[in-house]
Formats: sequence, structure tokens, C-alpha cells
Amino acid sequence: MAEQPPNERSGADLFDRTEEFVGGKTERRLIIEADGGARGNPGPAAYGAVVRDGQTSKVLAAEGLPIGRATNNVAEYRGLIAGLEMARELDPTAALEVRMDSKLVIEQMAGRWKIKHADMKVLALEAARLRPTTVTWTWVPRELNKAADALVNRALDGDPVPRQYTLDRPS
Repeated sequence: MAEQPPNERSGADLFDRTEEFVGGKTERRLIIEADGGARGNPGPAAYGAVVRDGQTSKVLAAEGLPIGRATNNVAEYRGLIAGLEMARELDPTAALEVRMDSKLVIEQMAGRWKIKHADMKVLALEAARLRPTTVTWTWVPRELNKAADALVNRALDGDPVPRQYTLDRPS
């Protein structure tokens, strides 16, 4: 069974089951793991995002791309946005758990911390536009965000991973 990170769930065993009968349909659950980084702050920056099945932890989509010169926080938000886009493409009705090692992004998106910087406000609004109704924001230690972190480093090292899906997307 996949290791469960420490989290801040919004309900008892919210992501322990793949499907739940809701309003006459099945609700899918997806996990987004996102990261961003800059070598220098600001400096060359990149993001990585992985979307996993909520029950099996199987990777359904991944992307890791450079974004030019930016701050670490901008890169973190760009990773979140990429993850939200991929999750929406896979299933726009799915409930999400977003796992990131950026306390700033998690707390801001959960509404617990104010967003003061203008660049962050624009990115947070874009992320809010993409998120579904049901989302849980979970901070995880860096050690539990290795897949997204590896995509960041690949992109920064000149080996980007364009958006890819392991399963056919719904049309």
C-alpha cells in the first residue's frame, strides 16, 4: 500500500476510496503532486506536476517544463496550475487532493494565508479558476514529493518532460 503523507484532510478517509456514489454518479478521486524550483531566486526556473489515481497511486499524467527566469514561488504556482490542468483534462468532475511541499502555496490556496504579492495573486486566481468544487490542500515534506521534484530538476537540467498521459483522456 502506498505510504500516506501527513495531511490536513477535509473529511474522514476522504481519499481512501476511489469511488463514492454521489447524486447518481460515481465520483473519481485524483491526487496532484506539484513542485517548482529556481536556481537562484529569481533564476532559471521550472515546475513539475504528477497526477495519480486516488486509490492505486498510479501515475495518470506528468509534466516538467522550464519557465525561464522566475522566483521559486512563481515556479511552485506554475506546477500547481499544470497539475490542475491535467486533472481537469482527465476528469473535470473528480475530487482532488493537492500535495505540495510549498507551505506558502498550500496555505494561500486553502485560504488560511493572505496573498500579498501581485504576481502570486494572478497565479492563485488562475489556480482557483481551474480547481474543482472538492479539493483538499495537503502540505507534505519534500521527501514525499520526489516525483514532482525530479521533474523540476530534469527540466532545469535541459531534459524537460512534455505533458503526457498514461491513459486515454476522455474526449
